Amino acid sequence: MKTICQILSVLIGLFAALCMVPSLIPLLGALNWLVLVFCVAGIVFGVFPEKKIGLTINVAVGVVALVRLILGGGVA
Repeated sequence: MKTICQILSVLIGLFAALCMVPSLIPLLGALNWLVLVFCVAGIVFGVFPEKKIGLTINVAVGVVALVRLILGGGVA
């Protein structure tokens, strides 16, 4: 079970990172809200396994998306 959670967390984190790339372009910043939803899901799955690589990926992507949202005023 822990291995499945770890794999899911890593996959969700990588998908969130791929979705975050276009959201760094001006006027596409609202996509970061979707990235944050994926990051929260990845963090939930990443808490259970012993190796925390998925948790680390999701937290890093979430922090970048959150900073981008703060700088863009929540929309842009």
